[in-house]
Amino acid sequence: MTTDSLQQQLRQLLLPTFIKRFDEVAILCESQKKSHVDYLSILAAEEVEHRRSQRIKALLKEAKLPRNKHLCDFDTKRIPGLSQTLLQTLAKGEFIDRFDNVLIFGNPGTGKTHLSIALAREWCLQGRRVYYTNAANLVQQLLQAKQDLKLKQLIQRLDRYEVLLIDDISYIPFERTETDVLFQLLSERYEMRSTLISSNLPFGKWSSLFKDEMTTAAVIDRLVHHSVIIELNGESYRIAKAKLKKQQEEGETDA
Repeated sequence: MTTDSLQQQLRQLLLPTFIKRFDEVAILCESQKKSHVDYLSILAAEEVEHRRSQRIKALLKEAKLPRNKHLCDFDTKRIPGLSQTLLQTLAKGEFIDRFDNVLIFGNPGTGKTHLSIALAREWCLQGRRVYYTNAANLVQQLLQAKQDLKLKQLIQRLDRYEVLLIDDISYIPFERTETDVLFQLLSERYEMRSTLISSNLPFGKWSSLFKDEMTTAAVIDRLVHHSVIIELNGESYRIAKAKLKKQQEEGETDA
């Protein structure tokens, strides 16, 4: 069999790493007196790693994460009472298999979005399907789908994601039509899929968002049941950084 024929067969079997590396690995194994089993094992391992890498790349792209944030860059020391162990446990993603939710509360600038994105990135690295959106965009998508009589189809598409990240569910007081579609989505995901929500407002003030007390109570009930709640009660990272910069500038001036 010629090299071209072998490459064609490997192409038909969808083994790109085999095609790229079979010659080099053969030379390496021959020089090291490795067996044919070792040779195939090396190629197979490289093929598996290539496919894993490509899948992770696709998952990260599909997740629509707005920025590249890492969990190791999140300074837990700024947040009183925040457990590093808790974050590492969440990063493993075991709660996803139980369809639990993650609810992150805190003042503006305390790192809610950073933490949400960083956790989502960890889940993608484990092969999980996640999707990021902010509350305002999500509600508009839901309303448009309802208007087009395709709300059920949109909710089904979102159901493909093991974790739906809804960022900033606090800035916009919802109208009744918006409340209805958001409630429908959350109800469909209840005990079926996981949802991560970040908010500047504690639950006690959510009535200002949803207006209707019954709907507010129903939303909170579905989110809190089977959930992990994280409170980021530290100082705004941006304000703290600005203060530090000012102090450094004043120190240079004094010097």
